[in-house]
Amino acid sequence: MATTKHKTLERDKQKGLGQYILLFCLFLYTMFCFLPLLLVVISAFVDEKELSTTGFTYFPHKWSAQGMNAVLRYGKQLGQSYGVTIIVTVVGTLFGLLIMSMFAYALSRRDFTLRKFFTVYLLIPMLFNGGMLSSYLVFTTTYHLKDSLLLLILPLCVSTMNVIILRTYILNSIPEELMEAARIDGAGEYRSFFQITLPLMKPSLAAVGFMMATAYWNDWQNAYLYIASNNKKPLQLLLINIQKSIENLLNNTSIPSQVLQAMGGNIPQYSATMATVLVVIGPIVLIYPFFQKYFVKGLTVGSVKG
Repeated sequence: MATTKHKTLERDKQKGLGQYILLFCLFLYTMFCFLPLLLVVISAFVDEKELSTTGFTYFPHKWSAQGMNAVLRYGKQLGQSYGVTIIVTVVGTLFGLLIMSMFAYALSRRDFTLRKFFTVYLLIPMLFNGGMLSSYLVFTTTYHLKDSLLLLILPLCVSTMNVIILRTYILNSIPEELMEAARIDGAGEYRSFFQITLPLMKPSLAAVGFMMATAYWNDWQNAYLYIASNNKKPLQLLLINIQKSIENLLNNTSIPSQVLQAMGGNIPQYSATMATVLVVIGPIVLIYPFFQKYFVKGLTVGSVKG
């Protein structure tokens, strides 16, 4: 008995040591991921001359808000672009989750006659793509959606991989007996989906929804191709225009003195670039901790049979 107890204690010590080593490795990995973000935040508030001479550093000597002021100087337009991005992100994410969850529910029903056909139909766009030119012609000449916010929502609202994640979650995490009991009680497919399946899909919906929201928030290509009105420009496109304006000023040899005076005597190229990055990633960084537990649970529970 004493020998067995001694072996058990030794085994527990080894497990405890392994956990500390793993914790230390995870801490180092977290720091490696956090340090670039910290450098972006610091560089956004460093004097431009110091960045030009000494480069990026975690311990600057002179602080300045020139870069952030160059971004915030757009004021009203920046607020409008934030509003457009928020609307597109929220509407696109909710609409996409509704469509993909219904699609995933249909594909998860083994008695659905067209299940194999729609599975192949779903995989085709994942393997083959018509290209950017054909998409542009279809959206602008066939659908006549040029300069419409729908073109910022519709192209990203359905993803093959997200549908597969949701379908797998339904198959592995929602008991078939529960669906059969609902049918015995007289529930149709719509009632079974909206009252039983959809509430049980919250972890997977949160995980997929966060990935969709990030994709919508960071999308600039569709806006660059299709949006022309200033009041419809999303945040990403506005920040690209800000960077282009700064590059044009740098390439211009005859800059008016009023412009230089408004910018503090020099053009904040590097600090303004970091400030734009900070403006873009700020909301996502703040929101992510609230979705992290759903993000992990939704991807793991739906991929392993219980």
